[in-house]
Amino acid sequence: MTRRPVVGMVGAGQLARMGWQAAISLDVNLLCLGSAGDAADLAGVQLLEGSARNPHDLRALAERSDVLTFEHELVDLDAIRKLESDGFTVRPSADVLELAVDKFHQRRTLSEQHGVAVPAYAPAPDVAAVVAFAQQSGWPVVLKACSGGYDGRGVWMCADQAAAESALEDALATESVLYVEEAVDLSGEAAIIVARAPSGEIAVHPLVDTRQVDGMCREVVIPARVSDQVAQHAHETAVRLAEQVGLEGLMAVELFLAIDGRVLINELALRTHNTGHLHTEAAAISQFEQHLRSVLDLPLGATRQVVPAAAMVNVVGPADGSDPAERLAAALSVPDAHVHLYGKAARPGRKLGHVTVCAPDYEDALARAREAADKLEGNG
Repeated sequence: MTRRPVVGMVGAGQLARMGWQAAISLDVNLLCLGSAGDAADLAGVQLLEGSARNPHDLRALAERSDVLTFEHELVDLDAIRKLESDGFTVRPSADVLELAVDKFHQRRTLSEQHGVAVPAYAPAPDVAAVVAFAQQSGWPVVLKACSGGYDGRGVWMCADQAAAESALEDALATESVLYVEEAVDLSGEAAIIVARAPSGEIAVHPLVDTRQVDGMCREVVIPARVSDQVAQHAHETAVRLAEQVGLEGLMAVELFLAIDGRVLINELALRTHNTGHLHTEAAAISQFEQHLRSVLDLPLGATRQVVPAAAMVNVVGPADGSDPAERLAAALSVPDAHVHLYGKAARPGRKLGHVTVCAPDYEDALARAREAADKLEGNG
């Protein structure tokens, strides 16, 4: 019998849970490093209990895997580098993963890449540095944690010096290191998923529109409501980045679309990503299968859009703490609603699932995806 490859996934949350569905189709064994009760564990994936910040746990995962990859970036980079030096296969590499682990390093590295643009930025060791930056860029400015932030956490919009002082105090309490960047006047936001295999093969999913609420991605729409020139620029930027940084695996590129016409990189994620969820229904291949193909150096799948339009809306825990799963039947009554629940314990503001709807146009798709999400959250 043919030996099935083992992919060691650092993390066992909802991204690993959805990755396991793809692994089943490919007959690939998935072994996740995480905690009992994590989303993937509840779905039955093989679990190795441990921490992504513990070198011994990471080594135990690597020793049982053909390739090590990630569903989050909250990892011990030094331990990952040691595994690489000892001959274990890690995709993406620690050097590439650092672009997502350390956002200031990401800004500095990307600003040195040809044909790639980022917002103006600077270190923010103290309020004097922030004020000096604001004198050049103008208020407001944005303070961001160099590491650990997500879904709006670790981000402070500062209208003036007093707000910057408050943000720096908050950061000091959590021992966070900050940097400052310009507050970009936005016409919109977008994102694009790119995969690159060790063979050098590259595949790019179509650009999507994104909408944030309180710093969390809430809605994603395809086709992106941008010009052909912007879409082509985003595609070329994703390919250029994948080649320049030596990506092996999957990368999400979040983009700021500035009112002045600039297309700026907001963030990178070296893994599957919330903005790519709708490709499961809307594209010829899901990001989850593409991730597995890329890290196993298998031929990459076609990424073409296979429906006229689609929309995804995240399901967020309602204020009353109730579980959206209790209202599943109501959501499924919405025509063409594809409901994905993550099996996570419900709590207010927590991302608990998403809904995708495919339709002839994005207005119809978005309206029905919102309706289904509202029903799950108890709003409709």
